[in-house]
Amino acid sequence: MIKNYANKVMDYEYNAFMTLMNVSVSKHLFDEHFTVLWANDYFYQLIGYTKDEYEASFHNHVDEYFKNDPDAVALMGEIITKAYQQQEPGYEFECPMQVKSGKTTWIRVTGRFTDEIFEGIPVIYTIYTDITDLKVMQRKLSEALKMAESANRAKSNFLSQMSHDIRTPMNAIIGMTEIAAMHINDPTKTQDCLKKISLSSQHLLGLINDVLDMSKIESGNIVINLEHVSLPSILENVVAIMQPTVKERKQQFDVRLLHVEHEELFSDPLRLRQIFINILSNASKFTPEGGKITFEVEELSCQMPESSLFRFTFSDTGMGIKPEFLPYLFDAFTRERDSRVDKTEGSGLGLAITHKLTELFGGTISVKSQLGEGTTFCVELPLKIDSLGWEPISCEGLKVLVVDNDIDLCKHLAQTLAELGAKALWCWNGADAVKTVAQERLSGQSFNLVLLDWQMPGMDGVQTALAIRRQADADVPILITSAYDWVDIEAEAKSAGVNGFLQKPLFKSTLCSGIQRYLAGQPPVLQKITSPQLQGRRILLVEDNLLNREIAVELLSSLGASVETAADGAIGVAQFRQSSEGYYDLVLMDVQMPNMNGYEATRQIRTLPRQDSSTIPIIAMTADAFAEDVEATRKAGMNSHLPKPFNLDSLRKEIGRFL
Repeated sequence: MIKNYANKVMDYEYNAFMTLMNVSVSKHLFDEHFTVLWANDYFYQLIGYTKDEYEASFHNHVDEYFKNDPDAVALMGEIITKAYQQQEPGYEFECPMQVKSGKTTWIRVTGRFTDEIFEGIPVIYTIYTDITDLKVMQRKLSEALKMAESANRAKSNFLSQMSHDIRTPMNAIIGMTEIAAMHINDPTKTQDCLKKISLSSQHLLGLINDVLDMSKIESGNIVINLEHVSLPSILENVVAIMQPTVKERKQQFDVRLLHVEHEELFSDPLRLRQIFINILSNASKFTPEGGKITFEVEELSCQMPESSLFRFTFSDTGMGIKPEFLPYLFDAFTRERDSRVDKTEGSGLGLAITHKLTELFGGTISVKSQLGEGTTFCVELPLKIDSLGWEPISCEGLKVLVVDNDIDLCKHLAQTLAELGAKALWCWNGADAVKTVAQERLSGQSFNLVLLDWQMPGMDGVQTALAIRRQADADVPILITSAYDWVDIEAEAKSAGVNGFLQKPLFKSTLCSGIQRYLAGQPPVLQKITSPQLQGRRILLVEDNLLNREIAVELLSSLGASVETAADGAIGVAQFRQSSEGYYDLVLMDVQMPNMNGYEATRQIRTLPRQDSSTIPIIAMTADAFAEDVEATRKAGMNSHLPKPFNLDSLRKEIGRFL
């Protein structure tokens, strides 16, 4: 039948023309097999079979050719039948087609219905177009589009998260500035506020650096920069930043230590604060008003040399997390879909960043949560110990009373005081503390110091202090301890006879400082190891900004250094060239300056024909604080890099490395 029909439609010129155009043209019966009546040569070239092979193997039946892909056959039948029933002129669809070689070719099928009938069956004209290359291009374009959209979304969400994170220390800075202004005639309080402002400013600066370093956002590369850190300072900064939030939500916030022996470490202070604040911010955010948040620090043994394993546990009594969401908790840009949290601000990046930072530290993070009862995060980080620290004072012969409703904390403080040589008793409520003070006084063994927690059930710290004053000698120092700010109760506490305040968590250094200040009547003089002073040292400061020059000169002079200045790189090179060998001990070189920048000035100094040109330490000063900027200063011949804005401590520490 087919051969007879084919003989009737022999049109050599038409067939050759279609083949030259690489167009597959064919005629099909509109039957259950979509039988091929006729096809040009390119049809067979496209499928890889000859005309005879196609007829012998598949009997010219399209459904047999696609027998390994029944879904494609069903789709074809559905599309063609629907178009025919709706009296459409034709149809078009795309589908994959396996050719003789085994490869898959994508084709676009375009069909047209005709008035032609063969043996009672309608005839359809069909064109197959090979669109494999187009599909590959579309896939690549789609992937590129998804990557671009993902990158833009990542940038947008990252900046949104950073906007939130930046406001957190900013609130602390604004709040502490207002407190300092209210206590401008109280040097101790003002100094405390300025210290907290400085710590929050450093954290804010680190966050700003991350926002500006867009390459980190795009590539996900975050670098851990190890330097000397004081764990008490880190936690004091974290507590200061969290105070306004927990105070606003009227939440109970406790920080406690367990077996912490080492306070001076090598780590990345910015990244540590990020981990702590990200988790604590979430804890406060998802804990209702009046709820409880506990931050626990524990030091464990570590197999790594000269290191300790620190376990940081964050517990809250918040709403908890659904079990089905826990596996996705650390995925970027994900948040639990829940009416309880939909109104809560955040981009879903905080925990993903925390997880990444924990891995970079070589640590682990885990979470346990009970819906409606709360969540506990556990972060374990191996941290290298700094052998240079402070020398604790001796508390031999002192008798101290510790009062706190947290029994574990009482025991820990009593043990810490015992290690310092003191004899410590503890009570877990105010009423027992008052009785204990009275009993000891009757026995002629009064306490030398009383440490009172502020927030205790029944009788709080201020009420307990007032009751103790009625029992004890007026000269016995009573100190309030709390993770909250002293300003909230200072007036009331002092009127009740409280002598002072110690910020939780209470490290050994914190206790020593408090004992020196309030018991011995001396300011705290912990033997902290610091960089040497700069008496007799001459420094060349090359800086074009007048205000920056004034700040640097003031800070360096306070360390005892003699400072000479140059307004740009060319003047700096000339001053160094005209000086005698060994005249300058160190050069502080700004990078971005008119006339001659710091890179070129350093290169010229290094090539001068004098002995000290290659040995004098040159430290870069620049606001360009990213990895590539640091590398550029080193290539120019500078010894080190001091990011702006710098402070007295960073100046002393960095210069001390070379002098």
